[in-house]
Amino acid sequence: MAEEPVDDKEMRREFGAKAAAPSEEKPAQPGRAPRPQRGASPKGKRRVVIDAQAGRKPAQRRERGAPRSEPKREPEAPTGPVKVPSGITVKDLAEKLGISPAKIITLMMGLGEMVTLTVSLTDDAVELIGNELSREITIQHTDDEEEEEVVFEDDPESLVDRPPVVTIMGHVDHGKTTLLDAIRESSVVSTEAGGITQHIGAYQVDVPDGRKVTFLDTPGHEAFTAMRARGAKVTDVAVLVVAADDGVMPQTIEAIDHAKAAHVPILVAVNKIDRPDANPDRVRTELVNQGLQPAEWGGDTIFENVSAKAKTNLEELLNSILLQADVLELKANPAADASGVIIESRLDVGRGPVATMLVQRGTLRVGDAVGAGGSRGRVKALNDYNGKRVKDAGPGVPVEILGFDKPPPAGEVGRVVENDRVARQTAQQRAQRKRTEMLAKRSKAVSLEDLFGQMQEGAVKELALVIKADVQGSVEAAVDEIAKIHHEEVSVQVIHSGVGGIVASDIMLAAASNAIVVGFNVRPNAEAKALADREGVDIRTYRVIYQLTEDIQRALIGMLSPEKVEEVLGEVEVRQTFRASRIGTIAGCMVTQGTVTRGAQVRIVRDGTIVHDGRIGTLKRFQDDVREVAQGFECGLTVDGYNDIKEGDVLEVYAVREVARSA
Repeated sequence: MAEEPVDDKEMRREFGAKAAAPSEEKPAQPGRAPRPQRGASPKGKRRVVIDAQAGRKPAQRRERGAPRSEPKREPEAPTGPVKVPSGITVKDLAEKLGISPAKIITLMMGLGEMVTLTVSLTDDAVELIGNELSREITIQHTDDEEEEEVVFEDDPESLVDRPPVVTIMGHVDHGKTTLLDAIRESSVVSTEAGGITQHIGAYQVDVPDGRKVTFLDTPGHEAFTAMRARGAKVTDVAVLVVAADDGVMPQTIEAIDHAKAAHVPILVAVNKIDRPDANPDRVRTELVNQGLQPAEWGGDTIFENVSAKAKTNLEELLNSILLQADVLELKANPAADASGVIIESRLDVGRGPVATMLVQRGTLRVGDAVGAGGSRGRVKALNDYNGKRVKDAGPGVPVEILGFDKPPPAGEVGRVVENDRVARQTAQQRAQRKRTEMLAKRSKAVSLEDLFGQMQEGAVKELALVIKADVQGSVEAAVDEIAKIHHEEVSVQVIHSGVGGIVASDIMLAAASNAIVVGFNVRPNAEAKALADREGVDIRTYRVIYQLTEDIQRALIGMLSPEKVEEVLGEVEVRQTFRASRIGTIAGCMVTQGTVTRGAQVRIVRDGTIVHDGRIGTLKRFQDDVREVAQGFECGLTVDGYNDIKEGDVLEVYAVREVARSA
C-alpha cells in the first residue's frame, strides 16, 4: 500500500518551525533537492536579524543589470594650517593633522628618534613634522594664551577716569630708581644687591592737584629684558631715563624698542644734570637718531631735564605725565569683575604666597575668588603700596594680594572668577599644560666641574638646570639669560623653575634628571643639603645673575675656576632674641656646625630665603667678649646694621677666599 504524501506545512508546524514557507513556491524538480530560500538556513529555518538601531532599513539587493555603486573612499586629510599646544603627544598631533599616528612615528624614526603614541613631542620635532608633511603648524604655548588680549565692551556711562600707569625705563645706573625714590620720597636703592634693581615694583604717588599716578620700576640691566618688556605692555606712558653725562646706551635703545612695540608714548627724563660733565643737548641729539624728536625742536616727544639727587624739576616731570594722560583719556569700568596683570610674586615668610597685581579693570575686593595662570585662591587681605590694609582696589591701582595657593608667575593675567571651583579648575588646566611643556623639554646633564671633561669624551650633549629664586621675576630673568648661552656641542635646558628656597623635591627632580640645582638669592634647607650629599646632586647658589651665566659659560669652555671661593665656617641657630637700647637686637644662639668668628661674614636665612647678608659685630660667651665660639656651645651675637633677627633664623658664617684660576 502506497504511503500518503506528507504535507510540508504540517511537518513544519509539528517541529515548531519559526517561519512559514512562501505562498507561491515552485514545485521541486524531480531528483533535485529544493533550493533553500535566500536568507534561510539549510534546514529551512529563516534567520532572524535584530537591528540594534531603530528604524534602520535592511540592505537592498542590487537588481539585475543595475550599475554597481562606486567603492567608498577615505576622506582626504585637511591641508590647511593647524594650531597645536606645546608638548603635544604623537596621538593628539595625528588627530589634529588628520593622519595616522603610524605616519608620525615613521617620520620620527627617519629622524633618528623612537617615539610612542603617548610621547610628548618637542617644539623642534613638531616643526620638522610640519615641514615633512608640508603643513603649516603653529605651536601655542601656555603663556601665549594668557597674552591674548581680552576685549571688554563696557557701557560708556560706566567708565570713569583712572590713574595713568607710568613705567620708568632706561639703562642700568642711569638713575631710574633714584628718580622714583625722589618722587615718592622713599629709599629703595640701598636695599638692592650691588645697587642694581633686580625686582619690579609698583607704587602710587599723589600729585598736588589731588590726582594719582601709578609708577612701575623695571630693572635696567640687560638680564632683565623680559621683565622690562612686561612693564611696557601694562603701562600707559613710558618715562625713558637717560643720564646726561652718559648718553644713549644699549639698554636705552632696547627700552625704546619695547615701548614702541607696545605703542606706548615716551617721555624722556634727562637725569643727572647736576653733574659737571652733563650735556643734555648731546642726549637729545643721540635720541633723535632713535626716532625721538624733542618737542622744543619741532617734534612730538616731551623732554625734561631733571636731577633725582638734587630733586630738580620733578614737578615739571609730573605735570608732563599728567598732560600726556589727559591726551590719552584713560578710563575704566570700576563696577566689573576685577582683572589685571601680576607684576611680581614671592613666597613671604609668615604670610605665604604674596603677589603684586596692577588692577586694570573692575574692583578687586577681599573675599574674591581669583586665578592667575596655574595659581588660584581667595583674596584674604589686600595691602596698598605703603603696606597698609585696604578693602578694595580699583582700576590703575597696584595692590599686594594674600591668599594664593602658590606664587603666580609674573606677567600672568589675574582674573576674578565666580567661585573657588572655577578658579581651581582653571588653575589645574593651566598647570597640566605647563607640566606637559616642561616634560617635552627635559634632558640629561652633569655637574659643572665634570662637564668639560665629559664633553671631550662625547658623553654629554645637554646641560639640565633646576632654578629656584626668591621672586618670580628673578626666575624669568635667569631663564632668559640661560637661553642666550649657545655652544656647538652642548645645549642648556631649564627643566624646572620656581619661587622659594631649595627643598628636597628639587633635589629629587635633579637626581632623577641628572641636573644641577641653581639657587638665586635662596639657600637649601637642611633636608635638601643632606639629600644632595647622598644623591651627589650639585647645588650652586648665587646673589648676582651674571655669576651664574659666567660659571656656565666657563664650564662649557672648560674654564670653571672662580676667582673667589666661598667657604662655610659654621652654622648658628637663633634660640632667643633680646633688645638693648644702645646695642640693638642681641641673638642668643647655639653653634650647630663649625666655628663662629667675630667679624666674619654672615647671611641670615629664614625659611630657605636669604633676608640679610652682613658681618658679625659683637660675639660673647656669657659676659665675656670672645674671638670665636666652637660647635656645641651657646653664644650671643649681633649683626652690624641689622636688628630684625628672629627666633628660628639660621645664620651661615662664611669667608670668601681668592683661588688662582686653572686652565
